[in-house]
Amino acid sequence: MITLYGIPNCDTVRKARRWLDQHDIDYQFHDFREQGLDAATVGRWLDELGWEAVVNRRSTTWKQLDPATREGMDRATAQGCILEHPTLVKRPVLDTGRDRHLGFSDQQYQDIFKQHTL
Repeated sequence: MITLYGIPNCDTVRKARRWLDQHDIDYQFHDFREQGLDAATVGRWLDELGWEAVVNRRSTTWKQLDPATREGMDRATAQGCILEHPTLVKRPVLDTGRDRHLGFSDQQYQDIFKQHTL
């Protein structure tokens, strides 16, 4: 099952959802602000993608972290912060069941799904 993680009011998440709908891709949407995230899922993202990629350093959530936390960020700190503040994650996260991908672009999704319904 394909899962798209994000928050519904994020413009990039909306674009990704629209793209998936227009291409008849069956997926479930996981609103991590409402549904939260578990440590195993976040740990997998951090291991596969790296905390530097997963943490959105341009987000309001990042800017609201205390300077010592931001400066001392590492994998363990990132996991704890994400579990406490899920909106710290770069959005959306697309989980195809085989791979995880961050962000959205039309070309990126075409490349990801070229072996599927496109």
